[in-house]
Amino acid sequence: MLPGEELLGRARNIRALVLDVDGVLTDAGLYYGPRGEALKRFSARDGFAIKVAQSEGIAVAVLSGRLAPPLRSRLEDLHIPGPLVIQGSRDKARDIDLLAGRLAAPLDEIAYVGDDLPDLPALSRVGLAACPADAVPEVRERCHFVCSAAGGNGAVREVIELV
Repeated sequence: MLPGEELLGRARNIRALVLDVDGVLTDAGLYYGPRGEALKRFSARDGFAIKVAQSEGIAVAVLSGRLAPPLRSRLEDLHIPGPLVIQGSRDKARDIDLLAGRLAAPLDEIAYVGDDLPDLPALSRVGLAACPADAVPEVRERCHFVCSAAGGNGAVREVIELV
């Protein structure tokens, strides 16, 4: 984690926010309904913060390693357009570059929030790397900012408030 002034300097430059889903927007739990359908729990507080960020001109995108049908409804609620959503990513370094192009933002003006080993390539490329409190140790060690909140429980809001 960076010292205060350096962290604030990075945060001031951010124009776009890219979020992982499982463990960041959700609590990383996998829930299944009675017919085997996947269910996800999202934080309304994170959602409110995302809408505030968008209203302040910060673009929000999603980069996930999983394909999750329930995510579509949540992203519609948050008005995150389809071109700013990549699901099923197997190469987050390549895909963060792709999203940077779609966001029309250089990587040093993008914040990425991730929580697990597949997020490390994206976290290493952006201007502000952040993670929830319950991220794996390897991710916490590499991030500029470690939230006090766990994934799905206000971590995204913390990053937005910092930015």
